[in-house]
Amino acid sequence: MRQLPAAVPLKSLALALVLFLVGRARAAQPGSAPAALRRVAVIHLPGPKGKRFDYLTIDQPDRYLLSAYLGAGLLYVIDMQTNTVVHTIPGVPGVEGVVYVPELHKAYTSDWLDGTIGVVDLRQMKVVKKLPTAAKPDGSAYAAPFHKVFVSDERGKALAIVDVNTDQIVKTLHFASETGMPRYDPIARRVYVNLQDQNLFAEIDPASGAVIAQYPVAGCRSNHGMALNPEHHLAFLSCEGNNTMTVFNLQQHKAVAWLPMADGPDVIKYDAGLRRIYVACYSGAISIFHEDAPDHFRKVEDFRVQPKVHSLAVDPRTHRVYTPEQQVDGQPAAEMVVYDAVQ
Repeated sequence: MRQLPAAVPLKSLALALVLFLVGRARAAQPGSAPAALRRVAVIHLPGPKGKRFDYLTIDQPDRYLLSAYLGAGLLYVIDMQTNTVVHTIPGVPGVEGVVYVPELHKAYTSDWLDGTIGVVDLRQMKVVKKLPTAAKPDGSAYAAPFHKVFVSDERGKALAIVDVNTDQIVKTLHFASETGMPRYDPIARRVYVNLQDQNLFAEIDPASGAVIAQYPVAGCRSNHGMALNPEHHLAFLSCEGNNTMTVFNLQQHKAVAWLPMADGPDVIKYDAGLRRIYVACYSGAISIFHEDAPDHFRKVEDFRVQPKVHSLAVDPRTHRVYTPEQQVDGQPAAEMVVYDAVQ
């Protein structure tokens, strides 16, 4: 039997009407929230494009953002008030970690390619000393009351302890695992470090440099990144092996919550003022979480960014988020993107 010619246009009209109404319903959905971040500036960085970036830290007294450009062996000093690069410091080959010591106006860099910790004088804007250390120095933390910087030597399975008054490595702790990010807890007066091969969490006395204990982190594989909420005795761990943010209770010494992240999580930061946790994910997202209460956490969104963004910094004063990009729409780039937090 021959098909009626009127049937096709009627079906198409009905389908179009359904799609139109669904679109209207989605747009008007009361539960849909605006993005948690809004891009407000882009800072173009000098030097080669398309290289890997790594950790960022903030020099609060001078309002500088310090950015490790690993692939180019450069340390950028960026004025956060004007969004301009004020200095580019060479001599830090394969720079990964960077930590700031405010009372001495010095930064300490983790220079992977020559296996050293670089001492940077930010008044002279240059490297003034190099401290040989174990393989692949990476993340770092400063314990101010003890005048010590703790640097994870990731592949060396070690943690180097630097006395900032003498700029000497005074002790090196050795583990049976690669070391991830260390952090200093100013309330508990402890240093913590991830032991990422064994899914362990180590607690260290910064006064003596002794390892107090090692705790298993259930539900987490390859706990590399770490951020702290000292007030609520919590550590937020970026578990690279199973794309999970694990919340670890520092008093109970156990994992208490698990939330999914975008693929390729790395650096994780906590904004205490907004009670937000941000995780830079290599797949092209910033996974954002909120601490509703000390025992309740929720995912806000996977905020889309360029692929290969795996590091970020949060300014606690302005709540701005800074992320370095090595590519834009598939093309090599070297830029710092600035976001305002949308509340």
